[in-house]
Amino acid sequence: MAAGNEQGLTDAIGYDIRVMHETWMEMLFPRQRGVEGTVLGKWTPDETREIITYRLWYALGVPVIAVFYPLVLLGYIVRFQAQKLNVTAVRLGFVGVVLVFALLWGGLTAAVYLELQSALEEGAVTGIAAASGVAVLAAALAYGFWRVGGRLLTILIAYPFAVTALFLPPVVAALFWEPLGDIIIDQGDDLFSWAFDAGPDSITEPLGDRYDRTEEDHAIIWFVISYPVGWLLGILVSLANLIRPTGE
Repeated sequence: MAAGNEQGLTDAIGYDIRVMHETWMEMLFPRQRGVEGTVLGKWTPDETREIITYRLWYALGVPVIAVFYPLVLLGYIVRFQAQKLNVTAVRLGFVGVVLVFALLWGGLTAAVYLELQSALEEGAVTGIAAASGVAVLAAALAYGFWRVGGRLLTILIAYPFAVTALFLPPVVAALFWEPLGDIIIDQGDDLFSWAFDAGPDSITEPLGDRYDRTEEDHAIIWFVISYPVGWLLGILVSLANLIRPTGE
């Protein structure tokens, strides 16, 4: 059984690498991917200049694939989780998705109000309730744009809103609960500091004199971060679909 699984994994990796390299070759040359068994078969160069270009492009694809294949594997993982969410969303429908998030984050707000209010900082209930409302709205928008369809629209809008719907309330809760804040807020502050230091001077210099990162600012920072995070997740899923479409 173990040997069979190992062989299956080896075959799968070999298939992925071959398809990735064929996709790379097809960026410059015709009939490179998925042409085995076809009448014309894979295109091969005839002229000396084409042969040299073909071989150079072939060799250059090896390190490129070595860099991107781990991202493809990560894309498979993200796609698997996204598919489970998609199946659940389809079963629930728009109203069901909104209701689930309303119950989830409304329950968090209620728990804070009833059980934890005295142990948290002032304003915890109001802040978490506001974040929960934004998260429910984001869930509705994510579902709506996802159902409209289209890869570009899903990546640019649906994925970022889904990230906001899932993570904004916990981030806001971390503002008022120190153990959680030590993890989320400190990490967010480190990330913002890195981006601030790495950003162009034309933007960071004006901000440096007047932008003080208070605790409330972290909610805005994490909301903004949800966009590149959502885009990255969407790109990873698209990359996984390009190399191994669902069902293969």
